[in-house]
Formats: sequence, C-alpha cells, structure tokens
Amino acid sequence: MSHELTLLPGDGIGPEVTEATVQVIEAAGVDIVWDRHRVIGATAVERGRPALPPDVVESIQERGTALKGPVTTPVGKGFTSVNVQLRQRLDLYANVRPATSLEGLDTPFDDVDLIIFRENTEGLYSGIEYFDDRLDIADSIARVTRRGSERIIRFCFEYAREHGRDHVTLAHKANILKKTSGLFLDIGNDVAADYPEIEYDDRIIDNLCMQLVTNPERYDCIVSTNLFGDILSDLTAGLVGGLGVTPGANIGDELAVFEAVHGSAPDIAGQNVANPTAMIRTAVMMLQHIGEPDAAAAIEGALFEMYREGDVLTRDVGGNASTSEFADALADRVAHHVEA
Repeated sequence: MSHELTLLPGDGIGPEVTEATVQVIEAAGVDIVWDRHRVIGATAVERGRPALPPDVVESIQERGTALKGPVTTPVGKGFTSVNVQLRQRLDLYANVRPATSLEGLDTPFDDVDLIIFRENTEGLYSGIEYFDDRLDIADSIARVTRRGSERIIRFCFEYAREHGRDHVTLAHKANILKKTSGLFLDIGNDVAADYPEIEYDDRIIDNLCMQLVTNPERYDCIVSTNLFGDILSDLTAGLVGGLGVTPGANIGDELAVFEAVHGSAPDIAGQNVANPTAMIRTAVMMLQHIGEPDAAAAIEGALFEMYREGDVLTRDVGGNASTSEFADALADRVAHHVEA
C-alpha cells in the first residue's frame, strides 16, 4: 500500500532528525510519497510569509496525515506557535503523549508505561488575552467547553478500550477553579459511566504531579485540560529519559499531525549530533495510525534492542554516535527485522 503524507522537517535540528526518521521508515519497507514543506515558522516569516503558510494547511487537509519536526517559537513576542496554530486550524483536539521506559537508559524509574491525553484546542491556550495599558493588568481567559471536554475525555476512554488499558485518571483543579475545572470533572464523571470495564478516578493536579514523581507505576491513562496536560506531558517525559526520547501526536476526527515533542535546539543544529529517537518513536505512532502495524513493530523492536544493548547511541544518552550513524545502524537493524 502506498501512502501520500505531508512532511514538515521544521528548523534547527528538525531537518536532521526528520531525514534520519525517513531513512528508518524506508528501511521498514513502507511506501510513502512525501509532500515536503521546508518553509514554515521563522523561515516563512523571514520570507514575508505567514508562520503557518496556507499551502502547508492545504497539504495536510488533502493527505490527512503529517509528520512534523520541531519549529522554533519566539518567547514573549513574535508569531503564535506553529504547533498551536496547527492544532486549532485543523481541530486536532487530542494530544497523545506516551511515556514508556526504555531499557538501557539511566532513569529514576524503570517500569513507567503511561499516556497523557491533553485537550489541544481550548483552555488557557485559546489565546483570549487582554491588556489594560492604563493599569498594567494582563488577563487571560481559560475557555472550557462541554463539547471540547467531552470529546477529549471520550477519546481517552476509547483509546484505553481499544488498546487494552484498564485505568483512566482525570486531572483537574476543581477545588479552586470551580467553573472551568469543575465542568471538566463533571463531564469526566458522566463519560466514565459509559465505560464500566475501565477503572476511573480523578486527582487534583498538584497532588497528581507529586504522585507521578514518586509512584508513576500507579498510573495508566491520564486526561486533562490544555495547560495541565502540557505540564504533565513534559513531567512524565522526564521520568523516562526526557523529551529527546518521547513521541507525540495531535489527532482530530479526520486529520492527524505527528510531531517530535522536543525543541529545535538551534545551538546544535547542523552538527550531526542530535538524537532522532523522539522523532522515530513519533513515526512509529504515525505508522500505527495509517495502518502499518508490522512496520511500526519492526522499528520499535529494533529501537528497543539498540537501547538495551547500548552500543550505538547518541551522546545525550551516553553514547558517541552521530545522528547519521545512529540512523544507519537502526535502519540496518529494521531491515533485518522486516526480512525475518
């Protein structure tokens, strides 16, 4: 089967880790015709174009699925995050962030296997902000809707049911944010009743953070609003080795964008030292999504073997291999998995 997909290499180390990932996918024997868009984010703005060019949006709408590398976001000024724009423009309401231990990495825990499901289009990231110049007061509105809450919570439960996971935890701050978090919690309680086979509970967000860094093995699927989910996603990534080894996906009813969750790391761009693991694991999620489970399993199995053996790893995880050396070794191992 041939697939037509959109490829957004991004900037910084994005092109390097993206090309490494494409190499590994090809080794798995998946036939993909990529529609490549290199001009996005700061690169597009420098050329007088929007940070999220219309042709990028159109490409994803036509093909349905995109693989995206990191894109630099200005801090405190400049254009709105391309990631946020994509999620809102394409209604990619479900941000899915697995955190799974990699054998061979020196981390505080070795048995973490959980997934954060983050509402991706509203909450404090709705972008509804006001500034009173006279009083120097800034206000930001956290918009939580019944529709937005129900669909992300139901997405989480459906995912748990489909993948044989048996526990969902809803994260909130309903003791203080009684209207917004309160609505999210009430809807969660209602939706949970439709899935009696799945254990359900809720946790106040600050208490959950404390529990996750002491007993993460107690958790399975965690669903939350946008800001809380964003924080939890990075926290749980830290439990398993950091953002450089964790994948991510943004999924809607019709479209999906799979993206590495780490930054663009411009300080090491072009040096052939970046770790492509997060991007490769993101591609595994994408391959599962487009109906290529065998290729996904071959890549994941080969990747896990490399980490377990520890002979060819990039320097951020204790090795001395370059980006291209890591990709070459993994692609070769994937090809052998496919042949077997």
